[in-house]
Amino acid sequence: MVAGTAVRRIINIRLPVWFISLVFLTSCSLFEGPGPAPEQNTPGVGDQQHSTPTQTPIPSPTPIPRKLNVCIGSEPDDLFIYSGRSLAKSHVMEAIYDGPIDTRGFDFQAVILEKLPDLSDGDAWIEPVQVFQGDWVVNDAGVLVQLIPGEVVRPYGCNQADCAIPWEGDHLEMAQLSVEFTILEGVNWSDGQPLSSSDSVFSFEIAQQCQIEGVGACGGNGLVLPNQRTVDNTAAYIPMDDRGVRWVGVPGYLDPDYRANFFIPLPEHILGELPVEQMFSAPETTQMPIGWGAYTVSEWVAGEQIRLNANPHYFRAREGLPLFDELVYRFIGNEPESNLASLASGECDILDQEASQLVRMIEGERASLLQQQGEIVNHITSGSVWEQVAFGIQPRSYDGGYLLGIHRADFFGDPRTRQAIAMCMDRQKVVDEVFSGTTLVADSYIPPSHPLFNPDIVRYGYNPQAGIDLLEEVGWVDHDDNPETPRVARGVPNVINGTQLSLNYFTSSANQRQQAAVILVESLEECGVQIDLHVLPASEVYAEGPEGPVFGRQFDLAQLAWMTGHQPLCNLFNSDEVMGPPQETWKPAGSERVMEFLYGWGGQNLTGFSDVEYDAACYSALGTLPGQDGYLDAHYRVQEIFASQLPAIPLYLHTRMVLTRADLDGFILDATAASELWNIEEFDRIE
Repeated sequence: MVAGTAVRRIINIRLPVWFISLVFLTSCSLFEGPGPAPEQNTPGVGDQQHSTPTQTPIPSPTPIPRKLNVCIGSEPDDLFIYSGRSLAKSHVMEAIYDGPIDTRGFDFQAVILEKLPDLSDGDAWIEPVQVFQGDWVVNDAGVLVQLIPGEVVRPYGCNQADCAIPWEGDHLEMAQLSVEFTILEGVNWSDGQPLSSSDSVFSFEIAQQCQIEGVGACGGNGLVLPNQRTVDNTAAYIPMDDRGVRWVGVPGYLDPDYRANFFIPLPEHILGELPVEQMFSAPETTQMPIGWGAYTVSEWVAGEQIRLNANPHYFRAREGLPLFDELVYRFIGNEPESNLASLASGECDILDQEASQLVRMIEGERASLLQQQGEIVNHITSGSVWEQVAFGIQPRSYDGGYLLGIHRADFFGDPRTRQAIAMCMDRQKVVDEVFSGTTLVADSYIPPSHPLFNPDIVRYGYNPQAGIDLLEEVGWVDHDDNPETPRVARGVPNVINGTQLSLNYFTSSANQRQQAAVILVESLEECGVQIDLHVLPASEVYAEGPEGPVFGRQFDLAQLAWMTGHQPLCNLFNSDEVMGPPQETWKPAGSERVMEFLYGWGGQNLTGFSDVEYDAACYSALGTLPGQDGYLDAHYRVQEIFASQLPAIPLYLHTRMVLTRADLDGFILDATAASELWNIEEFDRIE
């Protein structure tokens, strides 16, 4: 560790009938003409004293507070930002802390900042700095080290490993990234105190100090992206003025996520005297924290609910937000039938994604009926997780060199075979039948809604005849004119003639995954590709290497899913990421290169795919930061190579589902947001 210091708003006011009547009657009396003059009587003995009767004022009705009920499947452990993350916790955090930066649409959105910094705007920059022995730097391998002679580093201007040099103690300049953030004017804590840059710096200091015994690496939780590496590689985090703060990375650390390196503020005026170790149990951090968001915590009834009230100091209060006076998070558990009933009756306005998923699995038909009746709405989106079928291009047995007739046939050495198999998979049928058309067929490791998606890549739609033609071209022939028997090799490179195109296919026992696999296997067999389907518990099929069939690289085809974030993971298919025994070496098939298993069994490339051009393109994309020239083109290029080489077949995008009441307005489901309640201050009820 390095030491260092307008969405559209329309509020429909619908007054109750009794209130309209009251106003009407009162208006009549106010505008009625004068009546007869009162009779003038002189009081005397025996006369009755007359006086004008006093009317009792009608009290103004007390408005009924507008309440929003959010029903969540689990109860958060606490509400301290540095004590870990969970879905339930993120729901409540969205109400207490608005932002400070939202993750939406595979990108970042400033909430309490004037803007996100960008290298093209001047509020982020890279400059050369001289480094000396003993300085903390990030070396060529991306590891934080103290500089000593022989350490391999990248000089200023070098963004790839091919220009890295060992430092020999002479003059050296390395690249240092600096980023500036400015907090919006008028953002206050819920107790009315101004939120300042010093509150964010105070949070960074906690991120550094909380690496204590019994707590662990908690510093990353103070960032929008919980990356402990960012905390460790921060050279300085300093206030510039009341609203401005600057982040500076150690030399050599060119963080692609620099736009989000703003530490979530904590109220220094409340917590400044509290020891860090006590913050993980103190009520003012774990149970009743103050924030700057739309709501403030008023009560936490363990096992039942958390109640919040509208924050009068909310920085968007002038917009009339939030639109509810009270917010209640109810902990409803995993009873799908009763949870759906609570939504239908109005006891719940929202079922969070955890509770909604259980309803879909168990009470799907009943939920569909309620949706048809107009009582609930099923919000579905897709995008952040993509399902794939990976090819075992180079299984573990090939690593010392491929031996024809000894090792498993080299089924996938020719990329045309991989392309043909993609065209023989009816992925659209999976989308239509398994997901009822609610998601999309995937064409890359980046979903089409991602800002870096290349719309011009080659796509492999379901076309069995084109797939058959390509298989024939490679040498996989239908030798007996019987489509029910597998094709055999006739002149396929690195495959003995007569070898059947018979493949094993591993997948887990998850219900949707099984359904998808059955459809894909049936469509493959129509092309003469015989499949031996292995459906195993997830703990077995995805067991770590070397024992696991998938992560031990002992498969032909494997179905699994990967998460997609704002930074595309092209390195899933890099040669350096091929998984295997630590300290051992391997040779890519058809190459004389000898490579190390850099990450051992912790690598991410389970296919064994290795392509020099792909590696160079991926490292170029990863080495270019947002805002730099060529950033988009670099990511487009690596997708082009992926689509032509096809180390894995993208199948479909996973869906996220949330059920709400039909009268709830303003709900927008985003697959990349940490919580579906990211804009809870804008939720309204259609009266």
